[in-house]
Amino acid sequence: MEKKKIRIGITHGDLCGVGYEVILKTFAYPMMCEMCIPVLYGSPKAATYHRKMLNLTTNFSLINHPSEAQEGRLNMISCFDEEVKIDFGVSSPESGHAALLSLQRAVKDYKNGDIDALVTAPINKASIQSKDFNFTGHTEYLEREAGEGKEALMILMSPLMKVALVTTHLPVKDIAANITKEKIENKINIFHSSLKSDFTISIPRIAVLSLNPHCGDNGLLGTEEKDIIQPAIEAMREKGIQCFGPYPADGFFGAGIYTHFDGVLAMYHDQGLAAFKALSSTDGVNFTAGLPIVRTSPDHGVAYDIAGKGEADENSFRQAVYAAIDIWNNRQIDKEAYANPLKIIAHEKGHKGGKEQIE
Repeated sequence: MEKKKIRIGITHGDLCGVGYEVILKTFAYPMMCEMCIPVLYGSPKAATYHRKMLNLTTNFSLINHPSEAQEGRLNMISCFDEEVKIDFGVSSPESGHAALLSLQRAVKDYKNGDIDALVTAPINKASIQSKDFNFTGHTEYLEREAGEGKEALMILMSPLMKVALVTTHLPVKDIAANITKEKIENKINIFHSSLKSDFTISIPRIAVLSLNPHCGDNGLLGTEEKDIIQPAIEAMREKGIQCFGPYPADGFFGAGIYTHFDGVLAMYHDQGLAAFKALSSTDGVNFTAGLPIVRTSPDHGVAYDIAGKGEADENSFRQAVYAAIDIWNNRQIDKEAYANPLKIIAHEKGHKGGKEQIE
């Protein structure tokens, strides 16, 4: 199948963080604009300010609609005209509102079929809160706005591993109550489907981590492994999904056992992501699996501590763009492969005179 050059919508994230810096650094290389047609949803004034303060030279062209986007350049759609004070490293409601306007316009254009995939720069989850955004992150927002009733799965990916989460942005005190057999089974199913269609892995092998230290030590440290996690694994294996565990997280990552699996399902945010970020350095990507929309982002936050200093490493954002392109193309290949399945037919089995059904 011939690959088309897809339109990638890009949100500018929090104006007081490193969003514009990693975006402008990424598209300073002409090669990036040869791989896709980038459409940045932002503010020309804010972008110009960041470019000047950081001594960057990346140019962009203003357009009114994604259909006007040109190949070979960074295209920008202005999402608001008002002045916004940019105070590097400082959270503000104005910056959060600007991030929301960018995200809303990008999602609207995606739903209208005007962009193919979405790459989001980091937001401040506190400053973006409003009557229009009452979520703990992009994942939950996109599940409602562009999920079409499907459930999202957060996957952190790098060349080393792919780590998915059963629970995402929850207080630690609420984690155990949110670990259920049904939820684990559902997340395994979404993970398995994503590994097949988004990453072209024909028979994925998934490792499932325990919740308690040492897998609960036979009930001494908790019974979730015996009562919830192990039954969920067994139920999914009966359905033909290759999943294994539960594994204690410390030994699993410390001994490099993750290298034997295509995906790792962690029970909660820091259990999986602390190890992931320690091992994946600057090339990690956050991918929202399970939804019709392809959305990726860098695996770091707004980085207020280095905002405005020119020190931000753009590699994670660049990898997020690469991943969005690859995943979108893989989905098209997967759709084409299963678009016209052979009908089940019956034919004679020779001298036995019986029939068998084949595809």
